[in-house]
Amino acid sequence: MSWIDMVGYIGSFLSAITFFPQVYKSWKAKSVGDLSIWMILIVISSTIIWLVYGFAIPSGPVIAANVVVLSLALVLFYFKLTFPKKGE
Repeated sequence: MSWIDMVGYIGSFLSAITFFPQVYKSWKAKSVGDLSIWMILIVISSTIIWLVYGFAIPSGPVIAANVVVLSLALVLFYFKLTFPKKGE
């Protein structure tokens, strides 16, 4: 593995873990009321586009990061649809 591939994987790891704290906090609190459904949908859409790009070029770091981000964004989307809204 070249040094530039290593930089790519480190960057993709750091990008991928950005959603872990939010998913964990939302799961513990059973609340995603402060999260915008539009933000989640934009993240899901952009991640799918990045995955298409990653497979087209092909780029392991791009694919790896976006598989993780897509998975976590889908979990937040599921939470948004299933957790009760405040006041219910």
